[in-house]
Amino acid sequence: MQQEVTLRQLRYFIALSEAGHYRKAAERVGVSQPSLSQQIAGLETALDLPLVERGQRGAVLTPGGREVLEHARKVVEEAEALQALAHSSREGLSGTVRLGASPTLGPYFLPYVVRRLRLVCPGLKLIIRDAAPDVLQDELLAGRHDLILAQLPLHSRDLVSERLFREPLKLAVAQDHPLAGMDRAEDRDLAGQDMLALPRGYPLHAQIVGLCDEMGAHLRHDYEGTSLDTLRQMTALNMGVSFLPALYVRSEVSKGVGDVAILSFRNDRFTRSVGVAWRRRSVHRALLNRIIPVIRAVLQEHFSDLVTVEG
Repeated sequence: MQQEVTLRQLRYFIALSEAGHYRKAAERVGVSQPSLSQQIAGLETALDLPLVERGQRGAVLTPGGREVLEHARKVVEEAEALQALAHSSREGLSGTVRLGASPTLGPYFLPYVVRRLRLVCPGLKLIIRDAAPDVLQDELLAGRHDLILAQLPLHSRDLVSERLFREPLKLAVAQDHPLAGMDRAEDRDLAGQDMLALPRGYPLHAQIVGLCDEMGAHLRHDYEGTSLDTLRQMTALNMGVSFLPALYVRSEVSKGVGDVAILSFRNDRFTRSVGVAWRRRSVHRALLNRIIPVIRAVLQEHFSDLVTVEG
């Protein structure tokens, strides 16, 4: 009699594909290595297909294994959707949501959101992780996040996004820079300036590249800030000027006594668009529909003087 495929087998197989090693995968799912190996072997028997190759570098999926992995994730996702639906019907707004955020956004905005959600949704558990924007999108598609907060647009037909706000990008210069005594800067002020930016992989990088081309500024490729803090510190040393998001400036740059001077640029019309995104087939769609209005309420209460709320 042919064996049937089980959800446990599929979950263990997914864990193995992500860990790339039997021992690490077993630790991830909380079983012994022999137990995990037995489940993987059972899945191969049920499908009559070799899925994994063992080698010195660990476990490597066969071509057939890679195809099975894609379907396995969808099956497990649908099963979790049924469980989430049943749990939501019984308990209301509760459960666990894994939220990913860009490091240029999360630290300066999410604490307010978490605090509000704890008040209005005490049964909801949030797991938050920072990652670079390009990594965030890949991890969302792979199921490591349920929802991400990131700069838009994102480019995947498997994702759905919703705009939250437009955030001004402020011009930062060293305190001894010729522009430091000004309240605002215009396009002509950037001509010939050395510009600092975050590395590729951040949408902010592409924005600054486009602005440099337009204004005749020089993007410094020999100095790239790996974080907004690094970018600010490099600017303070007069290695170039930079653009910092308004949320970051409010949180991290002391007004009047900071290590950099902050100027408005184009009357704060040079902005980035920020939103949330989730998988089109998300198991948490009903839950996300109730979380997003909470995020908008936080924006209106705490940041409506700083950003333009959208949607």
